[in-house]
Amino acid sequence: MSELHSLLGFSERPVTRERYVETLRAYLRAGVPATYTLEQVAAFEKDGDQGEVTAEDSSTTPLHVLARSLPRDLTEAERAVVLELMDMLFEYGAGWNFLDYEGKTVGDLLLESGEDSETGPLYRRLVEAGVSAELLLRKLNGGEIEFLEDDDERDPQECESVERPADEGPVDPPVDPPVDPPVDPPVDGPAADQDTYLKTTLEYTDDALLTQGDKHGVMMEWETEIMKLAADTLFSSVEDDAPIVLNIGFGMGIIDGFIQQKTPKKHYICEAHPDVLAKLREDGWYEKPNVVILEGRWQDTLNKLLDDGEVFFDGIYYDTFSEHYKDMLDLYDVVVGLIKPTGVFSFFNGLGADRQICYDVYKAIVELDVNNYGMKCEYKKIDITKILPDWKNVKRSYYNVNYYYHPRISFL
Repeated sequence: MSELHSLLGFSERPVTRERYVETLRAYLRAGVPATYTLEQVAAFEKDGDQGEVTAEDSSTTPLHVLARSLPRDLTEAERAVVLELMDMLFEYGAGWNFLDYEGKTVGDLLLESGEDSETGPLYRRLVEAGVSAELLLRKLNGGEIEFLEDDDERDPQECESVERPADEGPVDPPVDPPVDPPVDPPVDGPAADQDTYLKTTLEYTDDALLTQGDKHGVMMEWETEIMKLAADTLFSSVEDDAPIVLNIGFGMGIIDGFIQQKTPKKHYICEAHPDVLAKLREDGWYEKPNVVILEGRWQDTLNKLLDDGEVFFDGIYYDTFSEHYKDMLDLYDVVVGLIKPTGVFSFFNGLGADRQICYDVYKAIVELDVNNYGMKCEYKKIDITKILPDWKNVKRSYYNVNYYYHPRISFL
């Protein structure tokens, strides 16, 4: 272990600025990288050649050591010093979402140390660093959302931040996912892109909608409570007795059932997958007098509605599969033109839900992004520990956080 890593093991108490901050500053100013990992130290000691170390071998950063070594009895003064250490590491380029040798993020380790996710200053500082880093990456990439990408070029050390694969749900959020510990695999198969998904055969079971063969979960019955809350949200600001609502992504039709119970004047359903459209026809949705089926991708059907300018919605819900947060950014452009001034927009919030820190970073990013449209995002936090499934009948879990942030987005 290097002297830098040893320092952040907090072997000496109390944790003072003189001992820790000044020493860390000296190491960083001398050129020791804030991303210097224990794996690189081990490789150097073994081979004397750090050039042989690959990204896949490097994971346990100084921030991981700091978070793993935090004394549980920190005083307020010591906590302030630790916060200053984190600030300095971020200033020198430390990453917020790398996975260590146990496949844990710094956020995981802070929570294990007893840090509170909502009020803990160290965890909140990590979230702020995540938001800043991702927005900066987006700007540097000309608007592209790099941390949501799941191609082969993404850093395998970074935790997933994609939205749940559409209809399944977003992030990095992050649609969802989590090889080999400590590295998570990229999204593949039907969840990778919409064209692949729309050509994939789906099958309905008693409690899920799955891709045939590889069993990716497109939608599952455990989401019913969330869909009930979402339906209530869509009608929460209706000012007359003839509300018009839109659901983007039918899936199992759970939210659509709840919407019908509220007898809207018009209930638009946008769906692109041929197997789901067949299910809609089989179950009689085409014959319902107040239902309008928009066949095709929302990018095509909603833009036509926007161009026609003949319908505006009291509520819009979004829940698709194999789309990512960059798609949601495009959707915001459409939503603001289709929703009434008093209307409400919401979505299945699986952004980055494979890891808590990614989920919390996404929460803040959505708030910032919708604010650019003159909108506010209010979240209702609900405990979903008891309703999460065991995932045994699907290829992988797409939601691994014990709580759910339900979004309600409206104009300021």
